[in-house]
Amino acid sequence: MVKIMGLFNKFREMFKKEEEGKNEEELQLKEEEKEIYDKGLEKTRKEFVNELSILGVKYNKVTEEYFDELENILIMADIGVNTVMSFLDRLKARVKKENITDTKYLQEVIVDELFIIYVSGESLSDKININPDGPTVILMVGVNGVGKTTTIGKLAYKYKNEGKKVMLIAGDTFRAGAVAQLEEWAKKTDTLFYGKENTDPAGVIFDGLIKAKDENVDIVLIDTAGRLQNKVNLMKELEKINKVIGTHIPNAPHETLLVIDAATGQNGILQAEAFKEITNITGIVLTKLDGTAKGGIVLAIKEAVNIPVKFIGLGEGMNDLRTFDIETYIYGLFKDMINDGE
Repeated sequence: MVKIMGLFNKFREMFKKEEEGKNEEELQLKEEEKEIYDKGLEKTRKEFVNELSILGVKYNKVTEEYFDELENILIMADIGVNTVMSFLDRLKARVKKENITDTKYLQEVIVDELFIIYVSGESLSDKININPDGPTVILMVGVNGVGKTTTIGKLAYKYKNEGKKVMLIAGDTFRAGAVAQLEEWAKKTDTLFYGKENTDPAGVIFDGLIKAKDENVDIVLIDTAGRLQNKVNLMKELEKINKVIGTHIPNAPHETLLVIDAATGQNGILQAEAFKEITNITGIVLTKLDGTAKGGIVLAIKEAVNIPVKFIGLGEGMNDLRTFDIETYIYGLFKDMINDGE
């Protein structure tokens, strides 16, 4: 775990060393990644980090009033009330144990503790579980309107550009226009497609997987219905879909990704809790993070449901769905504070 006061220095050194041992193309990709994170987190950074910086100027010493205002800032960043309460308890205990009185010093400890919330002993970069033998099946779930179909299109574009053979399967068979919408994304991304309207989703997925195996597809992205109003029906449907997938391809689906609109804030956490009850969610995709100042939801979701964020949407472009990396996220969020400390 990152040592006290070592986090800012760790980031400074980490990003200074990016150039070492990397060719020009790799450096350009890393720079592009940092720029997309910087731009996508701008709204959160401007509001959350500016408020935090102002708090450090307003109070020279750590007081109860400081903690009261800090609590409000964290809640406004949508980190979540329960997460904020446990975070403040840990922070106060650390302040007492280490006799911290200087608020500027405490700012680094705050970032350190926010980092610890997410990491909690796990890998810093959450990768997709790729099947080494046959197609990798990624099941996409989430309520309607969160950008699920668009996310599938962007993932198809990502994997296609990586040289993978990709197929999209339309498992949301009854929602008007859903099949046609996914087929349009397949055309846009030059990927394979299988779908039929107004029929049993599990049957469509069954036939689609046969085609995927026949075509030697590398990545299969499966859309599903987003009807959370009747959880029992959705649970039965997802159980049936999972059984069909597992019959075709052992240990599949390899990932079940829940798509959440970051702008919905705490409602997104409720969705995550609900879906976790009805199926085995392996990762979260947070869309529209660039459109909200509540970027703290990344930390809130991890704390609430203990499911890693695997992708984040940082813009409307095809390249703006990024693999989530906690270090780049924390750096993008707090880079002004980190650089000010140099």
